[in-house]
Amino acid sequence: MSITKLEKILKKFKDKKILVIGDIILDRYILGKVMRISPEAPVPVVEVDEETYRLGGAANVANNITALKGQVHLCGIIGKGSYGRILKDLLQEKGIGQDYIFEDTRRTTVKTRVIGGNQQIVRFDIENRRRLEGKSKELFLSIIKNALKNFDAVIVSDYKKGVVSEELFRILVSHKKQNGSFIAVDPKVGHFRLYKQVSLITPNVAEASHGAEIEIRDEKSLTKAGYNLLKKLACDSVLITRGEEGMSLFEKINSEIKTTHLPTTARKVFDVTGAGDTVIAAITLAHVAGASLTEAAKIANIAAGIVVEKVGTAVATQEEIIEILKASYV
Repeated sequence: MSITKLEKILKKFKDKKILVIGDIILDRYILGKVMRISPEAPVPVVEVDEETYRLGGAANVANNITALKGQVHLCGIIGKGSYGRILKDLLQEKGIGQDYIFEDTRRTTVKTRVIGGNQQIVRFDIENRRRLEGKSKELFLSIIKNALKNFDAVIVSDYKKGVVSEELFRILVSHKKQNGSFIAVDPKVGHFRLYKQVSLITPNVAEASHGAEIEIRDEKSLTKAGYNLLKKLACDSVLITRGEEGMSLFEKINSEIKTTHLPTTARKVFDVTGAGDTVIAAITLAHVAGASLTEAAKIANIAAGIVVEKVGTAVATQEEIIEILKASYV
C-alpha cells in the first residue's frame, strides 16, 4: 500500500462512527521495583512507585478508535462504585461516548496487574460473570436496536462477562442483512456458536483452534481452520492473529476464498496486553473508511506491531502507523 493511499484512508477516520458493544473492563496497574524476596514466603516484594488506571476490554477497543481519530460510542455494563466512576472519568477524558453504558448492581470488572520493573509479578481480577437478565436485558437490547442506524459499523468485544448473548447477535445480524452494515467480533472460547453470519471475526490461534475444532500446528492446519470457520459460521471473513508470526486473513469472495498472510511488523515484543483490541479497532475503522479488507488488515497489522512494543494496555496512532509504513519503503 502506498503512503498516499494510506493517508487518504486515514483522513476519513474522523468521519466514521463506530459502536463498540461488550464487556467493559478497568485495567489497574501497580508499578514499582523489586529489590528483595519476602521473608514470609518465597515471593518478590514490590516497592510501589505508582498506581494507574487504563481502559480495558471493550473500553480499550473504543480507546483505540479514538486514538486513531475515529468517532466511537461504548455500550456495556459497569458497577455503581468507585471503580465505575473511575471508568466514566477515563471515558470522558478520552472523548468516548457513554450514552449506551448501563450502571448495574454488579461490580465493575477490574484487572489489577502488579509490575516490578518491566516484569508482571501477578494479576488479580474482580469480576461478575452473571448474564444480563430480565428487564435490564430487555432495555439493553432495545436501546441497541434503536441505536444501530446511527453507526457505520459495530464491534462486539466479547470477554464472556455477561453482556454478549444470542439475542444480541440476532439483532445485529438482522441489521446487517437489512442495511449491509459491518459487524466485527473479537471472539471468546465457548461463544463461537453465537457468531454466525457476522462480517468478521478476529480470533487468536488458540481461539481459532477451538472454534474450528482443529489444532493449528502449521500453515496447512491454519488454512484448514480458517476455511472451517468460514463454513461453520457462514461469516464473510476470518482474521487469525498469530502473535510473532503475524496474522492471516481468510475472505469469502463469491464462491472463492482468498487467503492473505501478513508477517508481524513488531521489532520487539514487550507486552501483548490488548493487542487484539487494537487489531479489531484498526481493521474495522480502516475498512469502513474505504480500505479493502486486505488493506485494512495490513493497517491493523502495523497497529498491532506498535502496541506490543509498549508496556501495558496501549494504543497506536495514525502518526505511528504512517511512520512505520514510511520506514518500510526506505
